[in-house]
Amino acid sequence: MDTIGHFIGGKRVAGQSGRTADVFNPATGEASSTVALANGADLQAAVDAAREAQPKWAATNPQRRARVFFKFVELINTHMDELAALLSSEHGKTIEDSKGDIVRGMEVAEFVCGIPHLQKGEFTEGAGPGIDMYSMRQPLGIGAGITPFNFPAMIPMWMFAPAIAAGNAFILKPSERDPSVPMRLAELMMEAGLPAGILNVINGDKEAVDGILDHPDISGVSFVGSTPIARYVYGRAANNGKRVQTFGGAKNHMIVMPDADMAKAADALMGAGYGSAGERCMAISVAVPVGEETADRLVAALAPKIESLKIGPYTDPATDMGPVVTKAAQERINALVEKGIEQGAELVIDGRGFKLQGYENGYFVGGTLFDRVTPDMDIYREEIFGPVLSVVRAKTYEDAIDLPMKHEYGNGVAIFTRDGDAARDFASRINVGMVGINVPIPTPLAYHSFGGWKASSFGDLNQHGTDSIKFWTRTKTVTSRWPSGIKDGAEFSMPTMK
Repeated sequence: MDTIGHFIGGKRVAGQSGRTADVFNPATGEASSTVALANGADLQAAVDAAREAQPKWAATNPQRRARVFFKFVELINTHMDELAALLSSEHGKTIEDSKGDIVRGMEVAEFVCGIPHLQKGEFTEGAGPGIDMYSMRQPLGIGAGITPFNFPAMIPMWMFAPAIAAGNAFILKPSERDPSVPMRLAELMMEAGLPAGILNVINGDKEAVDGILDHPDISGVSFVGSTPIARYVYGRAANNGKRVQTFGGAKNHMIVMPDADMAKAADALMGAGYGSAGERCMAISVAVPVGEETADRLVAALAPKIESLKIGPYTDPATDMGPVVTKAAQERINALVEKGIEQGAELVIDGRGFKLQGYENGYFVGGTLFDRVTPDMDIYREEIFGPVLSVVRAKTYEDAIDLPMKHEYGNGVAIFTRDGDAARDFASRINVGMVGINVPIPTPLAYHSFGGWKASSFGDLNQHGTDSIKFWTRTKTVTSRWPSGIKDGAEFSMPTMK
């Protein structure tokens, strides 16, 4: 089997640790390659390459930095089929879903083509007698990103595109479960004209993560993963004086009002709950119909759609939903389904034990539906990260809105209704970071920011949009006065603008 190493100083290199991990095809359960797991020497080589290259890149005018991303976008479009097949082979999601993963990342690369405008500072002429004042947004230096398995193209681009466009060098630590696409993206950035050393990729596990969090030359860290690890990364990186943003878990609710178009609501839940086998931080995992009649209609609409889901490998173009990423993920999902039954939820559709001829060892979980779930159950409280949808029946709109308001996570939420007053009230009151009105997965476009509230996010600046440029730069403010405006004699009191 091939061994995937690291990408340091503009080229692929072998790992120095001697440690590796298997990379699996989730549809077959077979190892397709191995990946090197970085140690301190590998990380130091990436830091050395970044430190050498970054000053010259930061001094490159923003128009020239933007041109790299114009070319990068062109190359992604050229290599779309190749990238999607590579992504699907290691993650398991369908080809069309993989293309969506790539495109949503590419849109951030398109956004940062506007870096000449995005990185502009401010200027005030005549701020005081003979005094001008201006600000500059300057890069942090070396940034790092630690990304999850579920979006191996999108989330790395969400991180490295704004960081690099703003003049930083960047070290990416992708998931060791599906490392091939991040490596390929680094090669395409080089082909687009990025200088060697500005984007480095080190593959690895906790040893690599801790090395990034502790390294004194890395100034900023971005992370996406589970909430416990997000807390850990935030605390350790911040304690080491780094700028840090971390994004954690989610339990996204979709409220279905009695006046909603039930067919459209059911279709929305199918895509949002079962797309990518539920392995999305913005997946809808809780449906909240208001009123018993609404709940009965919704469950009746969902059940046949779930039973007819086409589940299979990414190589089948008719597939709606592929496998989950690992055997461990499959086992955890099945265990939570069993827990839901034990705690009294009504199992309407059972996806456990799904087997596909020719792919008996694949990590498949069929679409699963629970009804009459209550907030004290594990399947409601925990992020399952699989194709499991829970229906929590609410008596009133106030009862419905109370559920996401009280949940520890606050990533995404949606409401389906024809009532503009209800929608406006919902958007205003809900304490969740991203809100959909008749939109089941309200992931913002690249020029708005992405980020949740409560235990879904730590740090005060979000991903992409203008927040990303603020995160990867720091403001320097200059106050200048030339000799014609300087009075003779020393001034000992606090300067003011009297």
